[in-house]
Amino acid sequence: MTKNVFRHKIKINKLLLTCFVLASLSNTNAQNVKQPAWVAPSSFNELKNPFTEYSAPAKLGKKTYSIYCAACHGNGGKGDGAAAASLNPKPSDHTSSLVQSETDGSLFWKMTEGRGTMASFKQILTDDQRWQLVCYIRTLAKNK
Repeated sequence: MTKNVFRHKIKINKLLLTCFVLASLSNTNAQNVKQPAWVAPSSFNELKNPFTEYSAPAKLGKKTYSIYCAACHGNGGKGDGAAAASLNPKPSDHTSSLVQSETDGSLFWKMTEGRGTMASFKQILTDDQRWQLVCYIRTLAKNK
């Protein structure tokens, strides 16, 4: 096994472990805790996606999504992944008009910073990979 593949598998295993630990912790809290709206700073709302054409980056984003996002958000992005049942708050539905109406910069910021049971991908994924995920999330509304 090459070093890069081995490092990638370690990153995935760490992320999965983090997801399941966070899911376990969220089960110990009240299940109906209402969190305030998650709003990106205005500077990120104005941030422009460097990919002006989405189809090629979206294909790469789909691969990344299946590795890092589908466990919680589901393969179709509806927030119904295998880990979703134990998470509080529930993962967002990426096909929803609420998510689709957010700016690219807002989505980029949220996956960069994370919140609560949503992991921060700042140290896990490159900027390009996170932008590719934004491009892929845009395709999910079409698959609704």
